[in-house]
Amino acid sequence: MLTIGVSKSKDMNNRLYGNLIFELSKEGRKGYSLPRNNFGDYEIPVSMQRQEEAQLPECDELTVVRHYTNLSNNNFGVDTGFYPLGSCTMKYNPKINEEMAALPQFQNLHPLQPRETVKGACALTVLLEKALCALTGLAHFTFKPYAGAHGELTGLMTIDNYHRSHGDLQRKKVIVPDSAHGTNPASAAVCGLEIIEVKSTQDGLVDLDDLERLVNQEGNSIAAMMMTNPNTLGLFEKQIPQIERLIHEAGGLMYYDGANLNPMLGACRPGDMGFDVMHINLHKTFSTPHGGGGPGSGPVGVREGLEAFFPEVSPYNGNYSVMMRAYAYILSLGRENVKLVGPLATLNANYIKESLKDVYELPIDGLCCHEFVFDGLKDKSSGVTTMDVAKRLLDYGYHAPTIYFPLLFHESLMVEPTENESKETLDGFIQVMRQIADEAKNDPDLVKSAPHTTPIGRVDDVLAAKHPVTTYKQMKNEQ
Repeated sequence: MLTIGVSKSKDMNNRLYGNLIFELSKEGRKGYSLPRNNFGDYEIPVSMQRQEEAQLPECDELTVVRHYTNLSNNNFGVDTGFYPLGSCTMKYNPKINEEMAALPQFQNLHPLQPRETVKGACALTVLLEKALCALTGLAHFTFKPYAGAHGELTGLMTIDNYHRSHGDLQRKKVIVPDSAHGTNPASAAVCGLEIIEVKSTQDGLVDLDDLERLVNQEGNSIAAMMMTNPNTLGLFEKQIPQIERLIHEAGGLMYYDGANLNPMLGACRPGDMGFDVMHINLHKTFSTPHGGGGPGSGPVGVREGLEAFFPEVSPYNGNYSVMMRAYAYILSLGRENVKLVGPLATLNANYIKESLKDVYELPIDGLCCHEFVFDGLKDKSSGVTTMDVAKRLLDYGYHAPTIYFPLLFHESLMVEPTENESKETLDGFIQVMRQIADEAKNDPDLVKSAPHTTPIGRVDDVLAAKHPVTTYKQMKNEQ
């Protein structure tokens, strides 16, 4: 068994990353030299001049290099460790993707270049569209959206344009499951549409009886139904044929949230299920490093005939480098191996779930797809929460899973291993999760006070959210 206790004492070198670069500053030290001025001197207008010196740190080059190198070593990513973040598909990004995206022939393009000078870039876009159509069963894609949420908005605007073209101006209501991603209702609201929530059953799937009630009640005001399949609990919606028939007979369209497309690759296609519009998170399913808010790409696909209703959400195609990475990823896998993505992601998730459900509470038993949700520890007598488990995982070198989402359970802990991870990696994670469960029973204070080995320990989340310190203010007595 692995053993990690409280934090060890830090040596003097730790001050280089434990302190801010301002705190390492010493007056008169320099880590740069500017080239000779060959442009002459020009007077800056008084109105544009600072009234006091800029507060810039003064450090030698070696201090700066060590400081930022040590900071970078504290970053966590898929390249450094296991990242089981549920609902976000933080999969490994093959380095060949980066090499292709860095090719100067593509990297140095400008969106206003004459079309005849960017034929290669245009060809890649066409080929990527064909590949996505083959993988999703849809007919056309637009690459203008810059992110998944932007793609959702674009898809909903497409649906709204479609209804407007038929004079159905009253179709302003979108049905969204109570287990949906938060961006679904947000995107609908931004689009000027009204959200109607449909309940889930005890086994975590759309309640067909409640949906029938809503359809009968709302009638021809329904614009669409937004669905994620597998849903946020990692469960495959088994009643898609009945659901799509209800919505289509009411005159609405079916929208597929592509956030959980990863386990579908090689298994089934949204277009074949009757979905009319969908967005894809290229940065998730087709591997682009996207932690920290970007970059992303959210192309929108539609069935034949709906492409005429695409809105103009951007004058250019979106993040082209993400598109390049996605195409490189698809080509690297090939037609044969892309079929293994979904099944392997599903296998990995079920392996972890079945290995831990005796010590973590599994509210909905049975086969999951790419991800699953525990409701905290099975033995809750110690008072150790999901937050405590997540913090303790940091001591063992793992990124924490998604916690307290979805909102269907009080102590949600959501795990998505993706298809990339080896059995040895999964076994290590399982071992640590079991050890934390054992610690919660025998030494709960150790877990409740975690993390112990990170540069910063347990923080006051409420205080940090309400009163964040985002700038450095130099004290007069410093230096």
